[in-house]
Amino acid sequence: MGRLRAPTEHVPATAPHLATGLLGERAALFELSRLGYVVVARRWISARVRGDLDLIGWDGEWLCFIEVKTRTARDFTPAESAVDEVKRRTVRSLARAYLRTFPESERKSIPVRFDVVSVYLLDGAAEFDIFKDAFGWR
Repeated sequence: MGRLRAPTEHVPATAPHLATGLLGERAALFELSRLGYVVVARRWISARVRGDLDLIGWDGEWLCFIEVKTRTARDFTPAESAVDEVKRRTVRSLARAYLRTFPESERKSIPVRFDVVSVYLLDGAAEFDIFKDAFGWR
């Protein structure tokens, strides 16, 4: 059937909700950099743990694992509410896997924090709500 498609027809490479999420992650990356974070990884994955870490960065001495949630409207349910217990467990597991890439002697001395960034893409502008230390290891 693909051969019958008109040659000028554009087929989107990414589903719209995924494209929105990627735009939000990129906007969050620039906003966090503006605020002084040093982002060292984006969309980090592990061979052993399912899922990905949206952003990993240093905020001063803190190694931050950052979950980004993006919406195109502000409504009754804030974006950060999508970081439920299942998502927090996934982020924690991925953080442990990332920390295993450091020498064991360094691992224990690195202060770790889990941040959540809500990005609202509204009328061509981005608004951010940043929740530092949004949840812990437990």
